[in-house]
Amino acid sequence: MDTTASSPDPHDHAEAQRLARWEEQERAAASATRDIADVPAVEVITTAAVHLMSAAAVKVGLADDPAAQTDLDEARKLINALAGLITAGAPEISDMHARSLRDGLRSVQLAFREASVIPDAIGQGPGEKWTGPVT
Repeated sequence: MDTTASSPDPHDHAEAQRLARWEEQERAAASATRDIADVPAVEVITTAAVHLMSAAAVKVGLADDPAAQTDLDEARKLINALAGLITAGAPEISDMHARSLRDGLRSVQLAFREASVIPDAIGQGPGEKWTGPVT
């Protein structure tokens, strides 16, 4: 029979700390999230546009590692989607929001044109189907 007092296992304490941190992170994440039903349409449209624009900017080489991140085929797809969203969404959001999104779109379209080894004809570049020629 073992009569020595058993000391607590340090692994149990570490596990309890990890569990407490995980539960706290779960609570913080739950309080930071919103139900999509509570998000106004203008915010959904502009957020989606900003995500597309950011991804397009990276793919045209406007990020910190252009040699590894530039992919003009992917950029073309993103810019086309962005142009369609902005063109379709502009009447639904205020001119203030639409104007800044159009400016950003034009910037990535011009960056695409600059990065492209084989230039598209005027009016045939990514997104120009919806925006008209960008020069």
